[in-house]
Amino acid sequence: MARPLRVVAVDLGATSGRVMVGRVAPGRLDLEEVHRFPNGPEDLDGTLRWPIERIWAEMLAGLRKAAAGGPVDAIGIDSWAVDYGLLDSSGTLLGAPVCYRDSRTDGIRERVVSRVGEADLYATTGLQQLPFNTLYQLASEGSMLDRAETMLLVPDLLAYWLTGEVGAERTNASTTQLYDVRSRDWAWGLAGNVGVPRRILPALRDPGAVIGTLLPAVAAELGLTDATPVVAVGSHDTASAVVAVPFTDRSRAAYISSGTWSLVGVELDEPVLSEAARKADFTNEGGVDATIRFLRNVSGLWVLSEAVRTWRSRGASVELADVLAGAADVHPLRSVVDLEAPAFLPPGDMEARIAAACEASGQPVPRSRTEVVRCILDSLALAYRRAVKQAAGLSGRPVDVVHVVGGGSQNSLLCGLTASACGVPVLAGPVEAAALGNVLVQVRTLGARLPDPAAMRALVRQTHAVVRYESSAAGLGTDRWDAAETRIASSRSGRAESVQW
Repeated sequence: MARPLRVVAVDLGATSGRVMVGRVAPGRLDLEEVHRFPNGPEDLDGTLRWPIERIWAEMLAGLRKAAAGGPVDAIGIDSWAVDYGLLDSSGTLLGAPVCYRDSRTDGIRERVVSRVGEADLYATTGLQQLPFNTLYQLASEGSMLDRAETMLLVPDLLAYWLTGEVGAERTNASTTQLYDVRSRDWAWGLAGNVGVPRRILPALRDPGAVIGTLLPAVAAELGLTDATPVVAVGSHDTASAVVAVPFTDRSRAAYISSGTWSLVGVELDEPVLSEAARKADFTNEGGVDATIRFLRNVSGLWVLSEAVRTWRSRGASVELADVLAGAADVHPLRSVVDLEAPAFLPPGDMEARIAAACEASGQPVPRSRTEVVRCILDSLALAYRRAVKQAAGLSGRPVDVVHVVGGGSQNSLLCGLTASACGVPVLAGPVEAAALGNVLVQVRTLGARLPDPAAMRALVRQTHAVVRYESSAAGLGTDRWDAAETRIASSRSGRAESVQW
């Protein structure tokens, strides 16, 4: 390369968005954050919706900053999964995308499953039964579907506004529960059976495909040439993050992409569609280069961030670093709760919900903010332990190490607890894994010699340090974690988390 490739990764999370410039050359992979902004759903007339026009404006602001700093060889976008916008026949958005945390899907899953059958649904899509999957959101749209011509998931919608090109990138499409995980196509029969019009499901494209080039008006606004390509990356942020997990041997490792949600699993070449996997509520999502992300969605740092947000909204001066430091001194595993319970999904007072869960299970109620935080982190490590052990057992893959990437990799208390809970070392980092994976797929499309994920991960290992946490560091034995698991087992009665240790 005459100069390093310089690409822009738009990485949108459920609580913040960022625009990153990536520079890649042989032996070089670095990121520069040029723009960051808060994100979150807003209550509009009683419905939680994403402020998509503001997200668009913030994205453009970041792209302008990136363009001002040098040449832009390509642009890629990744975001959270399942949420979408509906376009009419003129290409006009029919309304801001509804957030997956909105209550409109209450009861929808049961209605759809009674019609299709849970086993048949899993055999086709291989997807975890989450009440907010795109399938259930579409089933709640009613007459709105009659007006819709196209459904675009959030990153595909933003790419459409950049390029005018309509399509659906496969890694994100695989999270909709309308995607056939074996044929790697839309599950047309399923869509018809549940009343999703065939016309709204756009053509699929692979990570690495060039979506198109910038529309002239957009290019002019950004200060870029209209020949600038927009590349389909792993547009589900976890798909991009897994590309940047620095595995040395993926066949003996698990990953945790730790952010607002935590995605816990292993990377495979084929889906696991067994009855045991279905009952364990594991998901088979598409990855870059036709890999499978066999994982479980675990409620991640959302509960912690929502607790801090609530405290601050009541006038308290709360710094995350301070409550984490205080939590490290709290007696471990004093109280644990099932963070995957429905009560912890919507926004609200997490401290009160934790207190209610502890009272219901006969455990001590946390009485201070640091005790609340310690309960959250102990509970999250316990959920990680459960999911890692299940992923290993269901896939037949031994797990000798757990990689933690994303924002949670900076939480040293959580990483240490995770190593202790799982009984294997944790390697933490990189933090901006999703943006790195986004960049790596882009530059490969542009001609960088990164033929497969193994080569991409080798470059990550060469250029980004990780922090190692030993399983013995927290001083908690297996018996302590077993006892904690037993304490919340009753709250998961009838659900799929019961595990034989």
